[in-house]
Amino acid sequence: MASNNAFLLLFSCVLAISLSPPSVEGRPAAFLQDFRITWSDSHIKQIDGGRAIQLILDRNSGCGFASKSKYLFGRVSMKIKLIAGDSAGTVTAFYMNSDTNTVRDELDFEFLGNRTGQPYTVQTNIYAHGKGDREQRVNLWFDPAADFHTYSILWNHHHIVFYVDEVPIRVYKNNEAKNVPYPTLQPMGVYSTLWEADNWATRGGLEKIDWSKAPFLAYYKDFDIEGCVVPGPASCALNPRNWWEGTAYQALSAMEARGYRWVRLNHMIYDYCTDKPRYPVPPPECLAGI
Repeated sequence: MASNNAFLLLFSCVLAISLSPPSVEGRPAAFLQDFRITWSDSHIKQIDGGRAIQLILDRNSGCGFASKSKYLFGRVSMKIKLIAGDSAGTVTAFYMNSDTNTVRDELDFEFLGNRTGQPYTVQTNIYAHGKGDREQRVNLWFDPAADFHTYSILWNHHHIVFYVDEVPIRVYKNNEAKNVPYPTLQPMGVYSTLWEADNWATRGGLEKIDWSKAPFLAYYKDFDIEGCVVPGPASCALNPRNWWEGTAYQALSAMEARGYRWVRLNHMIYDYCTDKPRYPVPPPECLAGI
């Protein structure tokens, strides 16, 4: 355990610092600069002059918000403090979505609530060209309700990477050349919701929500979107000078690859790629590596 903690401490000190080109939006923003409430405005409260928000789930309603713009490639990150205590049956979701009914692209973080004392599980999923069912689940190696942690999605022409505190927990490579779907054409908005899903969220629905613990509260701050706004200059998404398309972001660094392997070895609890009853023949993207 000591060596694991030492590795994570070292890893957290190695952060990429980049400048965005003039055509690219990106900055830590106050909530209402980039986002709007989409569901139950009475259940989202602004804190610290709008630099942070509180999401509320109770018997009456959950809530949600979305970005005012859509983006084609880039990175989105938020600092989130999840529901403390007994959060079984709740889902806090942070995701990107093309908001198209027939051919959907979507990149999901879903934080699945737990019974007190049990680890929080984060489920990721990827929809490309309307096809999803690519779930992976990781038990977080810290208490995500004790403090804020940074959750990020990097999306470029080479791969999609899900990060937790700069540690990559999932990689999905662009293998369109091998007829594997990859989102390249549809811009996506940034969304978040807090809702009750006790029919599946905790231990497959065995653990039900305890409404006596309501209200359930999650907190967000440091909203940061860096990407090509759509509508906007068509050349932006194809610009190789965008920092997220740079050589350093086209594949995991050696340090990132080490962190990725550590997560998969020690904390992954489900991977659709190895679910043989569901997929007797692994889907082609599962053979792509990182």
